[in-house]
Amino acid sequence: MTYEVELRKRIDLFEKQIETKLGLAKETPAEKRIYEAMTYALNAGGKRLRPILLLEIATQYDVPYETAYPFALALEMIHTYSLIHDDLPCMDDDALRRGKPTCHIKFGEAVAVLAGDGLLNYASEIMLEAIINQEFQRCGVLAMNAILKASGPSGMILGQVADMTYAEQNMRHIDLDYINHLKTGKLLTAALVAGALLGNAPKCDVEKFKKIGEDVGLMFQMVDDLLDIKGNSEKMGKETQMDQKNKKITYPVLMGILETETHISTLKETILRQIEDLRLKSDFLVETVKFLSVREY
Repeated sequence: MTYEVELRKRIDLFEKQIETKLGLAKETPAEKRIYEAMTYALNAGGKRLRPILLLEIATQYDVPYETAYPFALALEMIHTYSLIHDDLPCMDDDALRRGKPTCHIKFGEAVAVLAGDGLLNYASEIMLEAIINQEFQRCGVLAMNAILKASGPSGMILGQVADMTYAEQNMRHIDLDYINHLKTGKLLTAALVAGALLGNAPKCDVEKFKKIGEDVGLMFQMVDDLLDIKGNSEKMGKETQMDQKNKKITYPVLMGILETETHISTLKETILRQIEDLRLKSDFLVETVKFLSVREY
């Protein structure tokens, strides 16, 4: 079985349960409206990278899939809310996301903002309900803490603010790393770390996953920056050349395309060595890193 077939199989399994786990009331017109906007954004597709990684690491430490699933879904909700807000006219002003009209284009800006807020809040509800119902509550609390810290004002949100702040100044390589470590890397790191924490992994393993996540985040962003320049908009499901249009400083702008590709290759090899030290039961994480380094969408 090829990696992409295996990935698709895991994505399908994850997506099958979204509707049943979401469980929001849909009786009044207002309930139907917010639910429709939230599910529209959440069901728009995508790589489902963060939840798939969380589930993979949790199961490596013998956590049942059903136990880990609420945390994976919550992480994807948080990621989706950030995309809704990123696409707004006051931020990146994007009209397409994953090949579909963005949430604010379809539902209006006000409902899009509230849909993002709803996904963020509901993510916490889902994790708390899982913790209340699970036997090993401390592991769930630690995993939830890792996810919320990564998405909050010391994580992803801080990265977005830093992105806007540094855009007004002369950007250096160290500044770009700082932004992307927060904006992209934190949630990817949280996926790995939360999965390990759910499985009560040894502290040394959790620290290794933290470093792997940080490096994966940088590599992911570098590939993203290249795809915006030379990617296929049809494959990607969104417009390309947006960074240039928004006069955004990216890795290719600072280092050039060839140097960025070299950095991606170096990061990939570093990450693979780190994964080898963990002696995991499957090669899925290794194959995921290889896929991410050469992805076309």
